[in-house]
Amino acid sequence: MKIHEYQAKEIIARYGVKIPKGQVAFNPQEARKVAETIGKKVVVKAQIHAGGRGKGGGIKTADNPAEAEKVAGQIIGMTLVTHQTGPEGRKVKSVLVEEASNVARELYIGVVVDRNTAQPVLIASAEGGMEIEEVAKKNPEKILREGISPITGLLSFQLRRLTAALGITKEQTKAFAAVIQGLVNCFQKEDCTLAEINPLIVTPEGDIMALDAKLNLDDNGLFRHPDQVKLRDLAEEDPLEVEASKFNLNYIHLDGNVGCMVNGAGLAMATMDIIKYSGGEPANFLDVGGGASAETIGNGFRIILGDPKVKAILVNIFGGIVRCDRVATGIVQAAQSLPGGLQVPLVVRLEGTNAKEAGQILKESKLNIVEAKGLKAAAEKVVSFIKK
Repeated sequence: MKIHEYQAKEIIARYGVKIPKGQVAFNPQEARKVAETIGKKVVVKAQIHAGGRGKGGGIKTADNPAEAEKVAGQIIGMTLVTHQTGPEGRKVKSVLVEEASNVARELYIGVVVDRNTAQPVLIASAEGGMEIEEVAKKNPEKILREGISPITGLLSFQLRRLTAALGITKEQTKAFAAVIQGLVNCFQKEDCTLAEINPLIVTPEGDIMALDAKLNLDDNGLFRHPDQVKLRDLAEEDPLEVEASKFNLNYIHLDGNVGCMVNGAGLAMATMDIIKYSGGEPANFLDVGGGASAETIGNGFRIILGDPKVKAILVNIFGGIVRCDRVATGIVQAAQSLPGGLQVPLVVRLEGTNAKEAGQILKESKLNIVEAKGLKAAAEKVVSFIKK
């Protein structure tokens, strides 16, 4: 689950990370009041779940409260297009108004999960303020990594190694170490999948402060953090993904036109790959799970068809835990309940438990359903419908 910058800053501040004085505003008048409280030059920042806001015109400075109100009026309500939003952009509904900071240096620090070592890893770089992906691509030697043991945590010698590599002065070492440890603690205790400060600035006076922050929270850990649920902004999420979450479906909306319904994440990835290999573009990732019921299949079917880009659907189910006849029943019920009937070609590949019975159910439904034998044949068939 993604959250806004102002929410992320409020959380990391609880772990001892210094942040600029500021507050969220939902209209220009509120922005003016915040600027009046701060009493100095401010930065007005669009709050959307995407990076690149400055390049898109979503971050502006203001010398006084009246100017803060003016620029907030320009930003709130705008459709902000960045490299992370896609061409459709995101509508800005709030801004963070915070004191402007003097910057002597910009650093990057972040914590993610390293799947190779099965533990968190701290990433740091002296190239703060830039996209870390670009730094890794152009200057990989400037990316520093320190593994974080789940048992011992980040050790003192690792902190010393980082401070030396990043050129942190002796006077700044204690404050820098506190920020690093605070971010690591936040990552672990808040069940994050990503905790990032970019840039982490050093002011001319030697203060160390998070000028921007990003936290992604693990959905699977939300039951431990009821306070985090309130941070979710449904307006920032894909409507189909929001709908899918109501039924506990693992659905991710993509840009293609071939809808996919599969049981099992690995099989779903393989299905998407073979659709692309066959010349098509998957419209979604949808894993209905190993124990999918007819109702689950029906809900997944309706969500796929909620995407107007979908021109054909491929259902690829291996009947292990879930029976193929149950899947077939769900498909038929969902197709029959659609207003106007099934309007797009549907290719179904069912293998495993009760596959023969499932084929009979599909045949007797009299619906326009093509049954395929083998994944390759199924993918080629569904793509052939798209190319007609």
